[in-house]
Amino acid sequence: MAAINSDYHRLKLLYDRYIRYLFLTCAFLMTIIIVSIIVFIGQQGLTTFTAVSPSEFFFNAKWDPTSNQYGALSFIAGSLLTTFLAIVLGAPLGLAGAVFMAKIAPSWLREIMRPATDLYVAIPSVVYGFVGLTILVPFIRTFFGVSTGFGLLAASVILAIMILPTIISISEDSLRAVPQMLEEASLALGATRWQTIRRVIIPAALPGILTSIILAMARAIGETMAVQMIIGNTPLLAKSLFTPTATLTSEIVVEMGNTPFGSTWGNSLFLMALVLLLVSMFMILAIRRIARGRIA
Repeated sequence: MAAINSDYHRLKLLYDRYIRYLFLTCAFLMTIIIVSIIVFIGQQGLTTFTAVSPSEFFFNAKWDPTSNQYGALSFIAGSLLTTFLAIVLGAPLGLAGAVFMAKIAPSWLREIMRPATDLYVAIPSVVYGFVGLTILVPFIRTFFGVSTGFGLLAASVILAIMILPTIISISEDSLRAVPQMLEEASLALGATRWQTIRRVIIPAALPGILTSIILAMARAIGETMAVQMIIGNTPLLAKSLFTPTATLTSEIVVEMGNTPFGSTWGNSLFLMALVLLLVSMFMILAIRRIARGRIA
């Protein structure tokens, strides 16, 4: 019996060791793949500066490859503005929905709303873009009396709808993870239900809420198809919410198939992809810094 137990223990240790090696190998391979992608995009993108000055690329809004003008300011501004407006529109709605589902809705309603919210994630982005193209754009054109209806407003509204499931799901989990004793203590001290939610539960769940906003921003700034269908795809700096413009992702998907690999035009698109990657990393690091400051 002792020999059997000893063999079983040895096999278990061997199994655990192999699983550990498997996980380490997978982590190593993923790191190599990610670093390789970054190096490849960076190498191709930075080659652009052999023919285009950094000041022209980052601070010039004139994009005309036929005349060797590669100013990407309009695309960078379009990506940042659509992401910012989408968060402004979507974050309060998502947080309100999360509060309702976590602390207000009865259990039977929550059991219906949570799967319905998660179902939005499975909807392809092209469906959102088609809905925006056939419903939202004509509505904006008629309601605001503008010429086309394409532009920042249409793209931001669609992006705000697309990021709602991410904000609602993660924020609800964070709100429900707040210890019940904090809520009970607040109510016992005479605070109302809404005061408890606003001053106790939401601040306690703030790291998780910020995480949901980070993920929502990552999806918004990296979204391609839906934005490409309704933003107008015009290489112009947006002067209003109704001006057709373009983002980094939409311009890359429109032009990448038509550019020779290794040309200044193609390298500039790789540089735009690198800028998009760096902007995403900067936003994530900045908000994590804010979250750590609030926790401290």
